[in-house]
Amino acid sequence: MRYLGLCSLMLHVIFVCSTELTFELPDNEKQCFYEELEIGVRFDIDFQVIAGGNYDVDCFVTDPLSNVLYQDRKKQYDSFSHTTTMKGVYKVCFSNEFSTFSHKIVYLDFRAGDERPFLPNKATALTQMESACLSIHEILKVVSDSQKWYRLREAHDRIRAEDLHERVSYWSIGETFILFAVSIGQVLMLKSFFSDKKGTVAAPT
Repeated sequence: MRYLGLCSLMLHVIFVCSTELTFELPDNEKQCFYEELEIGVRFDIDFQVIAGGNYDVDCFVTDPLSNVLYQDRKKQYDSFSHTTTMKGVYKVCFSNEFSTFSHKIVYLDFRAGDERPFLPNKATALTQMESACLSIHEILKVVSDSQKWYRLREAHDRIRAEDLHERVSYWSIGETFILFAVSIGQVLMLKSFFSDKKGTVAAPT
């Protein structure tokens, strides 16, 4: 029963405020997200543009006094970590104001707080079962991060493939119409070469 409770604890050890979302950022617009944090809280931000234009976006992060903690322009993806020095509302903004016609789809992962120790207040050496559970826990975290990365890559590649498929389809339809038009024009031109032209014959006097 003790081992069952220990393995159940493994599923609830993360005490982190985490937000993952994918949103659409229209052209000439800016979207901001807000999070109230205490002093001394570490937060991590990961973002990636998965569709639209040149797959780039402007991003900046400010503290409660509007001091810029992070700012970068036309980034496809990036990560940022910071430990708060004051309590208040922190702001994360994404801007697509430099684009006049391209909508963007942006993925954002915001994590705040520290991970709770897997075995809190453990003074003695770990048992074999505890070591195994700790190892499984670390492996599952790696698996979770890998799955998230693969999902982003899959979404990015799928959207790009669908866009390429749409362009190829339109191009093929255009080529088909041009081929029909040229074929009909050639047939009409050849027909005009072999058609008899009726003219007037002058009668002898």
